[in-house]
Amino acid sequence: MRTRVIGAVLFCAVAGLTVACQPSDNSGTGGSTSSAMPTAGAPAEDGKGAGAPAGDGKPSGAASKAVRDFVGMGLQSAQDAAQADGFYALKSHDALGRGRMQALDRNWKVCSQNVAAGTSVPTDTTLDFGSVKLEETCPAQDEKEPTAAGGKMPDFKGKSMKAARAALDSGTSITVKDASAEDRWVLVESNWQVCTQTPAAGAALNGRPVTFTVVKFGETCP
Repeated sequence: MRTRVIGAVLFCAVAGLTVACQPSDNSGTGGSTSSAMPTAGAPAEDGKGAGAPAGDGKPSGAASKAVRDFVGMGLQSAQDAAQADGFYALKSHDALGRGRMQALDRNWKVCSQNVAAGTSVPTDTTLDFGSVKLEETCPAQDEKEPTAAGGKMPDFKGKSMKAARAALDSGTSITVKDASAEDRWVLVESNWQVCTQTPAAGAALNGRPVTFTVVKFGETCP
């Protein structure tokens, strides 16, 4: 067997002066490639001509499809169903405006969707699901996270501490304290709601430091 291999190598070395030895399957180390390339101006094999789009032959525009009703579904199930329908650009957000991440999709359910059920849209459209945790009640409509417009202090009372922080300029000096007598550490700010704030709502910020007192959601502010 070794003698045949050596003989084949010597043959290729000699024949290489006139023609290159190539493996019979036309494949290289970089993956599969086309064995023949059409010359400029020559018609392509599929009859579409040189101006035909490259790739797998699919049309450049995404096909349109009716969006199903996802409200009431578990978030993971909704995402799986959307992908089965051909929608792969998917997002989700906290429908209660607390700014929580949907890290474990199976623990969340869909309350709203940005594209109404039955609407026909291209399958590359982004679908955004407003969600709450399984044990929570969906709001009548998505609660918007607060924003600081015109340099004025918003009214953050009842809002999540995470949403309040996100609404302020990233350079703002912020102090957060537990409003209860327990003096607890405020670690996961999306689980805490604002009780008091300084400056007051409507005051000009002008780079002023901001102080909040907070309690956990489900607790009553003192």
